[in-house]
Amino acid sequence: MANPKLIRITTIPLSLELLLEGQLEFMQNHFDVVAISSDKEELKRLGKEKGYDTYHVEMTRQITPLSDLKAVFKLYKYFKREKPTIVHTHTPKAGIVGMMAAWLTGVPHRLHTVAGLPLMETTGVKRKVLNFVEKLTYRWATAVYPNSNVLYEFIVSENLAKPKKLKVIGQGSSNGIDTQYFNPVLFTEARKTLRKELHIPEDSFVFVFVGRLVRDKGINELVKAFQKLNSQQETKSTLLLVGFLETELDPLHPDVLEAIETDPNIIAVGYQQDVRPYLAASDALAFPSYREGFPNVVMQAGAMGLPTIATDINGCNEIVIPNINGLLIPPKNTETLKKAMQEMITNFYLYQQLQRNAREKITSRYERQDVWEALLAAYQALLVKEEKAT
Repeated sequence: MANPKLIRITTIPLSLELLLEGQLEFMQNHFDVVAISSDKEELKRLGKEKGYDTYHVEMTRQITPLSDLKAVFKLYKYFKREKPTIVHTHTPKAGIVGMMAAWLTGVPHRLHTVAGLPLMETTGVKRKVLNFVEKLTYRWATAVYPNSNVLYEFIVSENLAKPKKLKVIGQGSSNGIDTQYFNPVLFTEARKTLRKELHIPEDSFVFVFVGRLVRDKGINELVKAFQKLNSQQETKSTLLLVGFLETELDPLHPDVLEAIETDPNIIAVGYQQDVRPYLAASDALAFPSYREGFPNVVMQAGAMGLPTIATDINGCNEIVIPNINGLLIPPKNTETLKKAMQEMITNFYLYQQLQRNAREKITSRYERQDVWEALLAAYQALLVKEEKAT
């Protein structure tokens, strides 16, 4: 008997490769999996490398109604032909076009994962448009999976969907963390080696940021807080920035860009396929983002034994327990961020306590295999319910 068909959709293939790493391959043991995304050549490469089928549909990350309708029509025809049992979407644009097409074709199980909402940082007409899009996505879905409890509460409070349609898988996160892969024991020598390559002094306290270098990630505040901190101490700290600049959608302030280029204590290494050596070379994660779903990097850093300074926002405030495995600060507050960074450096007892707890607080709650099993159980429960109904 053939396995039921499961279609997973993201706006760009990078989300399949990084945010859902390993998950589709795991589901191949139970379903006939097809991945749908934009960027035809990259998607084709990914499918060939990972061993699952793919189907290309061009999608944009901006508000583009005409292009979106074309994507819906192409998905509609594909779903009519393939008759999937489950269509599961991730990211806002994939959600709206995927759920609409699945609803139009009568796909029995239409699932959408919410992993952060851009509308949280939007106002005016654009906020109303994004609210409307989210409501439509959730209306066309048969179930919505917020990837954190705080996000669940936000969706309910904003009346975007009814609680009966919402479910948090496991303890949160879209994909969990492979804690054997993110294991500091594997990188005992990398710390010295990479610091030497990057010309970081042995006694320098290294704050690391991993992610897109954009305004919404709090990079403007981070750079300013770091420079202010360094101006007040004799032994200079280092700020290690791991990620690419996104200059079109959410650019940084010009003075911050100049600081990144000219400050000798700020090291920007660009996007890195493997962030583990950079985490191993660091002493603490600084992650002052304005909005998140359930941030992978905070879990990755914790699994690598790093305490975290994060903003008290959705996702971050579920992973980071104040004074246990990190510190929480209000978003968009340079001075509070500077004080938290200073506390990490000067309060040795606190730092040791945070570092000691960092890995255990990830391994005990967000092991990747556990998240996969929880999602599989949710899928299988839907199939059992469908069988009973027929």
